[in-house]
Amino acid sequence: MGQYRLKKEERLSGKKRIDTLFQEGNTIYYSPLRAVWIEANRAPGRPPARMAIAVSRKNFKRAVGRNLIERRIQEAYHKNKEVLNTWLEENNRALDMVFIYTSSQIPAYRDIEEKIIVTLQKIIEEYEKVND
Repeated sequence: MGQYRLKKEERLSGKKRIDTLFQEGNTIYYSPLRAVWIEANRAPGRPPARMAIAVSRKNFKRAVGRNLIERRIQEAYHKNKEVLNTWLEENNRALDMVFIYTSSQIPAYRDIEEKIIVTLQKIIEEYEKVND
């Protein structure tokens, strides 16, 4: 069951860090996902990427729908994060990011996974542009 769970260290938390992320972060939009990311300090024992997920209560009144989407995003990210983590480790970098789901429809898992894969690739491309 816990095969695709995120470890506690991989979850982004802390009001100050999340506020900084939204104020100063870079944004990538690939409908229906918006990813906001910012470079983080690389510390020993810290995973190369930490993430959070946001699903609007405005679009999904019931928690059941929000939780379903969050679980699907989390699983898709966990299955495909290795590309991003490998690139970050090779370049001795770290980042924090949040995935924001913007649609009002509950997506199929395959659609979410496709969007996550493309979004992670775009984050790598944008990261290279910003830091070169």
